[in-house]
Amino acid sequence: MRRGIEKESLRVRAGGGLADTPHPAALGSALAHPNITTDFSEAQLELITGVHPSAENCLEELTLIHQAVTRAIGEELLWCASMPCGLPDDELIPIGRYGSSNLGRAKTVYRMGLSYRYGRRMQAISGIHYNFSLPGVDEAGYFALARNFRRHAWLVLYLFGASPAVCSSFVEGRKHSLEVLKGATLYLPHATSLRMGRLGYQSEAQASLAVSYNSLESYGASLERALTTSYPAYEAIGVRGPDGEYRQLATTLLQIENEFYTSIRPKCTIRSGERPLHALRERGVEYVEARLMDLDPFAPVGIGAPTMRFLDLFLLHSLLAESPPDTPRELEEIAQNKLRAAHRGREPGLRLVRAAKEVPLAKWGAELLAECEPIAEALDAAFGGRAYREALSAAAESVRDAAATPSARVLAAMAKDYDNSYVRFALSKSLEHRDTIRALRYSADAEQRFARLAAESLEKQRQIEASDRVDFETWRREYLATAKLHP
Repeated sequence: MRRGIEKESLRVRAGGGLADTPHPAALGSALAHPNITTDFSEAQLELITGVHPSAENCLEELTLIHQAVTRAIGEELLWCASMPCGLPDDELIPIGRYGSSNLGRAKTVYRMGLSYRYGRRMQAISGIHYNFSLPGVDEAGYFALARNFRRHAWLVLYLFGASPAVCSSFVEGRKHSLEVLKGATLYLPHATSLRMGRLGYQSEAQASLAVSYNSLESYGASLERALTTSYPAYEAIGVRGPDGEYRQLATTLLQIENEFYTSIRPKCTIRSGERPLHALRERGVEYVEARLMDLDPFAPVGIGAPTMRFLDLFLLHSLLAESPPDTPRELEEIAQNKLRAAHRGREPGLRLVRAAKEVPLAKWGAELLAECEPIAEALDAAFGGRAYREALSAAAESVRDAAATPSARVLAAMAKDYDNSYVRFALSKSLEHRDTIRALRYSADAEQRFARLAAESLEKQRQIEASDRVDFETWRREYLATAKLHP
């Protein structure tokens, strides 16, 4: 098994407000650094590990990247939670900047498009993507895995959702169904992951996308339609405004492949200038990207090794279990179950929909975890110890007792020590994690390595900028051409 992590975190000021500073120069180029870039916002770091043979190795590199970042951002903090800190007005949330090259401009224009389409507050949400691969798994195997992962994604939200509350600034001026917990803290009493609910990465436009995972052919055809079909609401925005400034890359339902919000995506490493769908169609699926994970505010780097081991088990179960083709009706059930788990996952007696019949979440969850037992035993036999069985046992305890889930623990900690304030809780944990990371030994070799990577990334950005041979509009049209989606 191989796994890697992409982890997003907001940079915040010491008092908890969103940082308004540029991407720190000591971290190099956000366009070209292999381990440290930005996501939507200039203040939203994305930390990327390499590919590792064990959870421990992966966690070790993620920790090392945190050490480099913590030293580079001075008195600023990495926000420990998925839902944002107190946010300024939407237009004051800074969009990521990547230099003057056509590629760098495209990344910024894409983010400008996201801000017009969904608002900048939604894009300030952070999470963890877990990338996973196995030798010998073919294209059909990866799509079977992805179908089962989508079917059972509600279990991951229940077990690891850690965003039951949010600062009221996040929903200012928007309709919502949240309740006031106290002051500026809003919540839902039984929520697990507001990030994955209606307030998070949801889109009415994308709700019309019933993307089938039955094959690369059906998946590619669904995505291609979304990438090439103009959408009236986005036509109204226009590619450029009256002032000539770019507002988005395209008026299509999806500007580019990355805009497709889903719980898991088949991936293939792309080459310079290549479209992701072209890479998939030409070279097949290389790995899957699981996109459900909230940041764990109790873990210094946002995730722990036991959680990673459970994800290994869950992904292996998704691969090994029978995986019938998906249908439009089942895709509706999957979406319904995901929202129920996100908004009401800890509600006593909550029922989900399976094959048009309702089944208790606790019963279905226990069944799935029981099916994982022989996988955990086999992994422990291969690696030694009981680490996988312990990860599975902790999950089973959370299914039996909702108080053991991270979402319940967040609300309990807020009530006990922070007067039910979400911002105070998250700020305190962010400070605690900064001190924990700073206290770790940081070798001279590591310091020199990250200084070298920063310098190399800045030089690479300069080379990219110097290599442009056409104007941006020509580059944009060529990159978005339908022919680029096909080998």
